[in-house]
This record gives sequence, structure tokens and C-alpha cells, in this order.
Amino acid sequence: MKYLGILEGLLFVVGDEGLSLESICKIMDITETEAKDILTKLKEKYESDDSGLRVSFLGNAFKLTTKPEHKEYYKKLLDEPENTSLGSSALEVLAIIAYNGPITRAEIDEIRGLSSTYTMRKLLAQDLIKVSGKSDLPGKPNLYVTTKYFLDYFGLATIDDLPKVENLEESEDNDLYNTIYKENE
Repeated sequence: MKYLGILEGLLFVVGDEGLSLESICKIMDITETEAKDILTKLKEKYESDDSGLRVSFLGNAFKLTTKPEHKEYYKKLLDEPENTSLGSSALEVLAIIAYNGPITRAEIDEIRGLSSTYTMRKLLAQDLIKVSGKSDLPGKPNLYVTTKYFLDYFGLATIDDLPKVENLEESEDNDLYNTIYKENE
């Protein structure tokens, strides 16, 4: 089995949360010694100058991180005007956090059905969201909430000023096409 590729994929999927050695062993059904060997090989793979990533051990978890020597380019990416406007994915993530916060990245990903790691990094850099603590879930993932700057940006006094989301009953009567776009008879 290609354990190196599996571990690389796992670290990519979990993003900022990272994985503990114990979690790696459990998920991959391998021993601690095997996990350490695979981590060492993966770390060596990323040591090349051709790679922009590295394996880091931070906060009791292994994570894929960017290399500090490329920091100036990452800063340019976040500082460019075209990258500071809020696209649909950023607005979607902000809405999920605003209405459901505090919430973990994994919970956001579950609601969206796709990874939010890059979008959340941008929102953190723009000070629209922040880490508000740790969840009691396994691995103690970060909990995210919106910031005071978020409120200012959207002209809200408090988070309670957000528009209320009506609970729609699941029935054919609530089908958007049939209820809103029905032709006059």
C-alpha cells in the first residue's frame, strides 16, 4: 500500500487541524514505528527546494505547512486587491460561521460539501473571522466565529442583526420553481 501518499492526502484534508501520531496510527491501521517512518520519508520528500510545503509538528499535531522562506509571496497573494474582495465561497463560509458559530472547520466543510481551508485562511488574514477556542471533539479542533471587523464590514451592530433564516418545511409546496415562478393562470 502507498502509505506515503495516503498520509500526504490525510494531512492535506485535515488542513490546519493536523493529525496526532495516535490519530495517524488509528486511521491508517499502522504501528507508531511505521507512522514515524512514513512521517520521516514524507518530511524528506518536502525538503527539496522544488517543494513549497513541509511537514511540521505544531500543537501536538503533524501538519502540512508552507515554507517560511516563501512568506513574501504568500503575503503578496493576500495583499493583492483582486484577492481581498469577497467571492461567493468567502461569503458562503462567512454565512455558515455567522449563523452557526462557534463552529469547526470540519463542520463548515461538512455543511458546504467541500474544503474551506484556503477560504478560511483568507478570511482569517482579512480579520473577518477568528479562532475563539477549542472544541471538545477528538483532536480539539479550533472553533471559529466572526469578528468585530465582520460586523463593521457588513454594517451590523451585533450578530443578532443578521437577517433571520426562515425554517422551510420540506414539502412540494416549498419548491422554489413551483412557488415563485409559476405562471399566472
